[in-house]
Amino acid sequence: MSYTTLISAADLRANLANPDWAVVDCRFSLADSHAGRMAYQFGHIPGARYADLNQDLSSAITAQTGRHPLPDFRVLAKIIGAWGIANHSQVVVYDDAYGAFAGRLWWLLRCMGHKKVAVLDGGIKHWQQQGLPLTTVLPKPKATVFRAYLDTSAWLDARAVENGLAAKKLRLIDARTPERYRGEQEPIDPVAGHVPGALNRPFQHNLDNDGLFLPAAALRRQFAVLTVGFAPDEVAHNCGSGVTACHNLLAMEHAGMVGSKLYAGSWSEWIRDGNRGVATQ
Repeated sequence: MSYTTLISAADLRANLANPDWAVVDCRFSLADSHAGRMAYQFGHIPGARYADLNQDLSSAITAQTGRHPLPDFRVLAKIIGAWGIANHSQVVVYDDAYGAFAGRLWWLLRCMGHKKVAVLDGGIKHWQQQGLPLTTVLPKPKATVFRAYLDTSAWLDARAVENGLAAKKLRLIDARTPERYRGEQEPIDPVAGHVPGALNRPFQHNLDNDGLFLPAAALRRQFAVLTVGFAPDEVAHNCGSGVTACHNLLAMEHAGMVGSKLYAGSWSEWIRDGNRGVATQ
């Protein structure tokens, strides 16, 4: 059986010893870029490698990009191979933010043609609540070759977003909190607000009170309201820098609404060009 969206703690535990499985810890903090790696070193799911959002899953910031530009996929493919992940591997990714960061690697792997990747539902917090083991032992994976089959249609640039919205052929969904979407608060980026025409769905709405994803049927009903009149492949997701937007994309995929896209640069790229509109309503 392959896992392509979510996996339970119990199912991961049952397969930890499977040599064809690979686990990746994606913990990260925007406030302290070293916190995730430190947390990993103090205790992680047995066998888990560590993926750093800044160093591994993004490329260098430039004057035109957002805060987490897409990585060089050739470099990322080598990193993935160094983690011992092959094209046949079942990959499980997790974090301590209910998928907010792990979703980025889930999406990147799918862009590279690797569908056998799932986010650990509830992340390491739920794993620990179930009394499942952690370790401080660092894995020593055997490097292999990971071949990427890149799907460049999986994301949009700012021009495609502008054109799609202008032609009313694109539904853009913003995953940030309502306060940031409305421009009332902006703790990170220099301009507050949202892309004109974007609708708001904070990624936290995908979760129940225990931090687990809502059932697929519930997610499908909720996203159907937001996307009425648009096919899934006419939907794109954005956030501050193209990271937590992947959570909404994952939720749609889990709900069976397959094919939505990522506005990879997101708000932090959008505002680099002062000619682009800003909405605060």
